[in-house]
Amino acid sequence: MPEKSSKQSPGAKAGYWYESTRPLAGLVFVAPMLIVYELGVLLLDHQAIRNAADVWLRQILDLIGFSQYFLLPLLTCGLLLAWHHVTHQPWRLNWSVLYGMLFESLVFGFALVLVAGWQRTLFSAAIPACAANAGGAGDYLALMVGYLGAGIYEELLFRLVLLSAAVGLLRLSGISPRWSAVTAVIVTSVLFSGAHYQIDFTFAGHHFTTSYGEIFNWYSFSFRFFAGVCFSALFVFRGFGIAAGTHATYDLFTLVF
Repeated sequence: MPEKSSKQSPGAKAGYWYESTRPLAGLVFVAPMLIVYELGVLLLDHQAIRNAADVWLRQILDLIGFSQYFLLPLLTCGLLLAWHHVTHQPWRLNWSVLYGMLFESLVFGFALVLVAGWQRTLFSAAIPACAANAGGAGDYLALMVGYLGAGIYEELLFRLVLLSAAVGLLRLSGISPRWSAVTAVIVTSVLFSGAHYQIDFTFAGHHFTTSYGEIFNWYSFSFRFFAGVCFSALFVFRGFGIAAGTHATYDLFTLVF
């Protein structure tokens, strides 16, 4: 096959579909959510709700000696900027694409709500109904802030970091690109779903337990696995911004539907 020329016409990589997938667009799109989440957690103090991905990432940073509060959001921004740089993206942004990214996130998030409702009807099980635990305006505010953080940090951990690393490792082991991607999506989606539940088991004489998360339920686990696959597909084909936006909007929709 002839090699594709590295020089492309000005319009070859243009338009909403391409522009909205760029890491820089993703960073600008999620930045307001990131700011609201981090400031909201500080203002809510003990009422704040942190997701497991946020907690785990901060614990890892603490273990290696970096305990500064704002280091994690700064690293999040740094990762997206580094991704933008290493892929040789132009340092410009078509601001109008942000409206389309918001619309896509709302549409995909609502589609997941419809799937959850269909599964709930089919199996007569709550999947997952976090809003049912809210008892007042303060609880709803804490949930709203927490859901913004979940959209960003769960996508950061399970898609940007783990999915990308899993694909890279599988490729290095000699597995084809297609099966590397499929395997990585399945494994990280299982991990993503499992991260929402309490851990209580013994392995090799060591007892592992967590005080947060839900009691395990196969119905909600299967839905979250499906959601993880959807978020992975959005990350691969539509970029980090829309994956994080869809995740956050789905969670926020559960407060209403």
